[in-house]
Amino acid sequence: MRLEVDITGKTFRSAAGGTHEVLAPVKFALQSGEVGVLIGPSGCGKSTMLRIILGLDHDFAGHIARPPEARIGMVFQEPRLLPWRSVEQNVRLAAPGVTDGKLSELFRILELDAHRSHYPGELSLGLARRVALARAFAVEPDILVLDEPLASLDDALAGRLRDEIATLVASRPVMTLLVTHSLDDAVRLGDRLFFLSPRPARIVAEVPIGIPRDTRGETEIAAIKASLAQRTQGDRIERDVS
Repeated sequence: MRLEVDITGKTFRSAAGGTHEVLAPVKFALQSGEVGVLIGPSGCGKSTMLRIILGLDHDFAGHIARPPEARIGMVFQEPRLLPWRSVEQNVRLAAPGVTDGKLSELFRILELDAHRSHYPGELSLGLARRVALARAFAVEPDILVLDEPLASLDDALAGRLRDEIATLVASRPVMTLLVTHSLDDAVRLGDRLFFLSPRPARIVAEVPIGIPRDTRGETEIAAIKASLAQRTQGDRIERDVS
């Protein structure tokens, strides 16, 4: 299983007739079991790139190659739950074939057991994000796309949800693409980091992380961040993603 992204350009035409370049040439590939992280400033074109990769936007120059039979799980910036359906119903609608055992395991990992019959309006943002994750993993995806899943959460809650994401990603050989503007989330979850410039987005640095995710404690995280700072492009990376 392999995802190949080769976008040579993407432009938008404004209502006034002007042309705005959103993406400069962007090229990378991901393998099954690998977590790639797109990290860049707000408004640089990350979400536009995701729409192209997911096949929701065909108006671009370049080529996206992914196995046609690949199942895709998507977690958007907003949970996008159906308000008239319960937590369990929202998940089963996306994955009608999910077994009771699989669903129970997902709810256990994501601490949703007590909320199966609750409706989205009764949930906090953190719980709604957990339901969105359960929905994405219930389809047993080959490709998982996470669009800033920890945005707007306090540090403690974001840390717990990040650990739960790591547990789920490690549970099966899923290819994961995470979009974030947080260097900490990128270093803790990613295998390869793709640092993006401001719009039009381009990759200014690709940084592999050799330490396995499950062995990264606070000492290792600090060492990875220090290594990033020492890179030749360290100052440029910090400036571009701030």
